Amino acid sequence: MAIVLHRCVVTAAFVGPVALVLWCVDSWMARADMWPWLAGLLRAIEVTGQVLLTLAWILLAIAPVGWLVAAAWEGRNKDSGEGWLTRPDRDDTDSWVDERVVSKALAHLGIAPLNAFFKNGGELHYSVPARRDGKGTYVQVRLPLGTTADMVADRRDKLAANLGRAKLETWPTEGDEAGVLDLWVADKGVLASKAGVWPLQHDGQVDVFDGVPFGLTQRGVIVNAPLIEANWLVGGRPGQGKSSALRTLLLGAALDPTAELWVFVMGESPDFDPFRPRLARYRMGMDDAVAEAAVKALEELLAEMERRGKVLGSQPGRPPKVSRKLADRPGLALHPLVCAIDECHELFQHPKFGKRAAELAVRLIKRGRKYGIVLLLATQSPTKDSIPREVTRNVSCGVAFSVADQIANDGLLGSGKYRAGIRAADLRMKTDRGTCVAVGVTDASFELIRTFYVPFEDGVDMVTPVIERAVALVDEAGRAIASAEIESAPVDHLADVERVMRGEHRVPTRVVLARLAEQNPAEYERWTFSDLKGMLAAHGFGPRKSGGFQVIRAEDVAAALASRR
Repeated sequence: MAIVLHRCVVTAAFVGPVALVLWCVDSWMARADMWPWLAGLLRAIEVTGQVLLTLAWILLAIAPVGWLVAAAWEGRNKDSGEGWLTRPDRDDTDSWVDERVVSKALAHLGIAPLNAFFKNGGELHYSVPARRDGKGTYVQVRLPLGTTADMVADRRDKLAANLGRAKLETWPTEGDEAGVLDLWVADKGVLASKAGVWPLQHDGQVDVFDGVPFGLTQRGVIVNAPLIEANWLVGGRPGQGKSSALRTLLLGAALDPTAELWVFVMGESPDFDPFRPRLARYRMGMDDAVAEAAVKALEELLAEMERRGKVLGSQPGRPPKVSRKLADRPGLALHPLVCAIDECHELFQHPKFGKRAAELAVRLIKRGRKYGIVLLLATQSPTKDSIPREVTRNVSCGVAFSVADQIANDGLLGSGKYRAGIRAADLRMKTDRGTCVAVGVTDASFELIRTFYVPFEDGVDMVTPVIERAVALVDEAGRAIASAEIESAPVDHLADVERVMRGEHRVPTRVVLARLAEQNPAEYERWTFSDLKGMLAAHGFGPRKSGGFQVIRAEDVAAALASRR
């Protein structure tokens, strides 16, 4: 209709002035006074007009009948339909996707129950008919008995070929039930393009409570990545965009002047060096000191979590979580706190600190999200041995760039995701660099995201200008950035003893030593009974004998703490 209207307007723009001139001449001059050819032309126009008007009335009378006959004929036809009728003027009309095309593609997958269904004349039920969804087509199909969405996902290569698409452009996944297939098919070649310039590259500010621009979905919609009340696990094979994605999240957080940023890089990598002026804590390297600093940071985050819980409990109405309003009150110190650990597998597999780091990370992920504490983990080794299973189970947002196999896929995205058709293993090395499969980032079961890239390589540094802008925002807000070095606070041995007593009245000294070593291996792992006894003696008491064992009494510890205060 738009094309017809446009052509009518163009025609009227040409014919209108000519018709107006002829009408004026015919109105002002008698035809006997005109040139013979002009008078003949006017008479011919009159006759032709009358004929056309008569034909128009006849066509208007019979058009509805003709339209109904044509519609019935086309509707009863089992073919895909005439191209001019069913497909718009597009470059990919040779592979237009509709219900008939999808049914035909499914019928040639070689799945026995589907073959039998179509052989017996069955017709699929489309609970969501084919419709435009961003830069592609989405359908939802109720599969016949004996067929599951997993079976279709396992034949994704063949399905993509049947639909005339690349494998990356075809995403069959499980719907609300195992027998429901959600199918999204991208327009040809649309996923080959990059996400474009990061929206905050040159100006803008962030409220981390609203999220951070992260990339474009397969539908071409900008993803605002959630940070508050979320934790992230980002992974993939080397060079596919893992560190870049983590950098984008941190750059967004840096543009919130209320956010405090900690970064630990478990390797010799300069990816986060430009962040130094904006970081409260930053350590990089492969030595034990960096691992120890990371573990200490996790311990302090847990302590901070407990403090924030008490602060929330003391507020009017006892709010259950940190809000923007509370975070803006400097006296409460409830500002967003974002801690990122790159190459976290090196930390979790550390022979000395790994076990403790895993325990602390899991506890922080489970409980810290409502207190404005965010943990960002990145790894290129997402295996069951390198990433604690409880971390994968409890993180809110899983992001997988190209991975090698099903184990790595589910290690990042969650158990069962590969079977459900959510597969980062199908992303190609180098070709799909910067593209990831993400779960938990939006309300959808998964997203295929082309992440924004802020260059920092080969002499091109677009990160530093953003950090300079972030530091200026902090200054304008009247806030201060703590030192970028971790200051090692002295260990309070007596307070640690009180903590590991766990409310018990008497605890054997060997148990106290074991609990101290478990709580802080770096400090207490080599402690002996003599070390413990000497520390207690410095506070005016020591172990006592009870039931044949040396024990520490809670009242002695409490008295020593009280006298110290």
